[in-house]
Amino acid sequence: MRVGAFMLSAQFPGQSHAQALERTVAGTVAAERAGLDAVWLAEHHFVPYGVCPNAATLAALLLGRTRRIRLGTAVSVLSTTHPVALGEQAALLHLTSGGRFTLGVGRGGPWIDLAVFGSGVAAYEQGFAERLDLLLGFLRGSRVRGDGPQFSFPEVAVVPRAVEPDRLSSAELARWLGLPDEPALRFPRQRTETGTAAADGGLTIGDPTAGGPPVVVACTSPASVALAAERGLPMLLGMHSGDDDKQAMLAAYRTAWRACGRGEEQLARVEREHVAAGVAQVADRTPVARATLLGAMPDWFEYGLGAHRTVDGRARKMRDPHAYTELLCDLHAVGTPRECADRLLATAERTGIRRFALLTEGSGDHAGTMENIARLGAEVLPQLS
Repeated sequence: MRVGAFMLSAQFPGQSHAQALERTVAGTVAAERAGLDAVWLAEHHFVPYGVCPNAATLAALLLGRTRRIRLGTAVSVLSTTHPVALGEQAALLHLTSGGRFTLGVGRGGPWIDLAVFGSGVAAYEQGFAERLDLLLGFLRGSRVRGDGPQFSFPEVAVVPRAVEPDRLSSAELARWLGLPDEPALRFPRQRTETGTAAADGGLTIGDPTAGGPPVVVACTSPASVALAAERGLPMLLGMHSGDDDKQAMLAAYRTAWRACGRGEEQLARVEREHVAAGVAQVADRTPVARATLLGAMPDWFEYGLGAHRTVDGRARKMRDPHAYTELLCDLHAVGTPRECADRLLATAERTGIRRFALLTEGSGDHAGTMENIARLGAEVLPQLS
C-alpha cells in the first residue's frame, strides 16, 4: 500500500495566505521524513478553500526541497489551462526530478475562473475530452497539433520531450524538429552509458525517466470514469466517496475498459494505480481525533467553499459543513493508529485500491498538521504491511 498526504493549502479562518502555503511546504518535508509515498497538491482560484493557484508550480518548488518523495497534482484543472502549456510543465518536472512527478487532471467546476481565464463554460461542459487528448498527445509524442474546436494550431515539435527514445540519429532528430530530410546538423560525439561514442554524431539518450510522467484523472461522474477507462488512465476518486461508491465506479471503469477491447493483464496493471482521496487524523483516542476535525473543518468548509461563484449565475447547493465533516470522519482514517490502519486496510480489501492521498491538515493548525503527518508515518504505516 502507498499512502500519501493530500495538501490543499487550506486557509482556515484567521490565517494568512502565507501561513496556509507554509503549512504545505513544511508538511511536504515532514511527509518525506515520515516515509510517506507522495504528497498531492490541489489548486484553486479566488477562494480561501485552497490558496495554491497552480499545483504544478508548487510541485516544482517542493521537488527541489525533497529527494525521495513523489509529488502529484490533485488536480491541475484542464478547463482553465492550455493543455500544451500544462504538458510542457509536466514534462519539465518529470525530466528534472528523476521521474518523481505525477500529473493529476480534472475538469474543475462551473466557477468564475472560466470567465477570468477566458476559456468559457463550454470548456467545462464539453471540452474536457479534447483537452485531455491534446495533453496526452504532447506527453506521449514527438510532435503535436491542434485539430479540435477549442484548439487549432499547426504541428510543432514537443520540447521538452517526456517520452524519449533510447537514441536519436541526426535524421530522426531532424524529423522531430520538422526540418528538411538532409539538414546540415552536426552534433558533438557523445559518450553513452557504456562509454562508447555515438557513431553518426547523433544524440544518445540514456534516461531513467523513459515512459513520461504518470497521468491520473479525477473522476466524479460516469462520464469521467468512462473517459479515464477509454484513455487507459487510472482514476483519482474524491474524499466524498465511500467504499460502496468506489466499488460502483470501479465496476463502471472495468465495463468501459472491456468495451474498448483492452486486455485483462493491462487492466490489472492500471488498476494498481487508482488513487483514493481521504482524510487522516491520528490521536490516542478516537473522540479526540473526531473532535479535532469537527472543531476546525466546518468553519473552513463554510468560509472556503462558500466563496465559490458560478460563471453564469447558476444555482449551486452547498453541503452542510458540519454534516459533511462528520461524514468524512465516518468514511476515513480518523481515530487511533490501529483504527486508522484498519480503515485503510478495509478499503483496500473491499475495493482493491492501494494508493491513498489523505488530507492531513484538517486541524487547521501548523504544529498539529506536522504531528499528524509524523504519527501517520510512524504509527499507521507500519501496520499496513
